[in-house]
Amino acid sequence: MAIYTKGGDKGKTSLFDGERVSKDSLRVSTYGTFDELNANISLADKFCISKRNKEILQRVEYRMFFLQGEIATQDAEKFRSQSRIITDDDVHYLESIIDNYTAQLPKVTSFILPGSSLAGAQLHVCRTVCRRAERQLVSFMKVNPVRPEIERYVNRLSDFLYIMARSEDHEDYLEKVIGEVVQRYYKAIGRLNDHG
Repeated sequence: MAIYTKGGDKGKTSLFDGERVSKDSLRVSTYGTFDELNANISLADKFCISKRNKEILQRVEYRMFFLQGEIATQDAEKFRSQSRIITDDDVHYLESIIDNYTAQLPKVTSFILPGSSLAGAQLHVCRTVCRRAERQLVSFMKVNPVRPEIERYVNRLSDFLYIMARSEDHEDYLEKVIGEVVQRYYKAIGRLNDHG
């Protein structure tokens, strides 16, 4: 089956509820930016060292489908009757990760570069795309109703991505330190054997 439908050849696209709108509409631009964010989060999770961080990011990736779907529907009730939606439980989940990781990670006392590891750098890309998506959502909300749970979730999401970036940078640092210690140990053992 072909993935193209030719339905968008004249600059229109279909929303979740079947409504046809212009591809440059604010609604399409908003959920499209969240789609871009989700693709970047997916890339970030492939770079992660921590298995737990991978699992956390994948959970967020699935929640992004619910967020995008609701924005991509003019008849929000129709979407909510057929799909899961973002709730305050999802907001609290992000807050719990932010609070736990903030307590565990070393304190930041100055500006930091956006990522000292590959995963950290990619998560900072996610953070900046998230901020852009949030700005678009704010513009979208001026003319369209949006549930406050979605607004809260998006606002927490950029902070969550920041702390995840810090976590991966820290994991990368620890891995390098351990690698250096192991390397020095084997060098020392080698020298002892040479003199033994």
